[in-house]
Amino acid sequence: MARAVAVAREAAAAAGAAALGYWRRDLRVERKPDRTPVTAADRAAEAAALAVIEVAFPDHGILAEESGAHRPEAGSRWIVDPLDGTRGFTRGQPFWGPAIALEHGGAIVAGAISLPALGETYWAGVGLGAYRDGVRLQVSALDDPADATLSLGELPCLLAPPYGAGVIELIDVVGSTRAHGDLYACTLLLNGRAELWLEAGVQLWDIAPLQVLVAEAGGRFTDFHGAPTAASGHAIGSNGRLHELALAHLNARR
Repeated sequence: MARAVAVAREAAAAAGAAALGYWRRDLRVERKPDRTPVTAADRAAEAAALAVIEVAFPDHGILAEESGAHRPEAGSRWIVDPLDGTRGFTRGQPFWGPAIALEHGGAIVAGAISLPALGETYWAGVGLGAYRDGVRLQVSALDDPADATLSLGELPCLLAPPYGAGVIELIDVVGSTRAHGDLYACTLLLNGRAELWLEAGVQLWDIAPLQVLVAEAGGRFTDFHGAPTAASGHAIGSNGRLHELALAHLNARR
């Protein structure tokens, strides 16, 4: 497990360094078939991450956003988003970075994310805790919604049916709401600066490492139905104390 965490950190660092070389420079933005943006920075970052993983675990499978599945028959696979937040990246915003996770036996067991423009790296492994640049992370202990902060990801997806009404209700219930989006939105929860984090309209690679990071920081991670998975396209991370409240609001009007 320690080796897997170290490789996740190394892969995230390599991908982040590769992407940083393109940040705030002239960059051609292409559109993939699903209309999401992709750039040379995404491809360079993915190549850098995969190079690290292939050397360390050559028999493992890989599911990467840009190049797809490698060795899908393997019992363990790495899930790689080389540059989460490409839209913000192309506009010079700082809330972007790679997301790297190891899945074994259907469970996410190790992961790392990096926010290169902010100089932050996060990592976690099952039973090993969650860390930001060597500092152990612990979610907050707030349990009063009136004092809580809600951190939001992709707003158009979160506010759309069938969950939009519940999200709006949660915004009304909590003390404050932030909507930075992308990986940074979840780091507010990990750092104890928010009690709830919501994301929707995403792929597995967008959020896979966040599952183990939230759990190892003492929080709870599920989809909007309460299932402990990162594969549903939507997710709730919480300090554990307000999780049922969030689920109740999200599902009350479905």
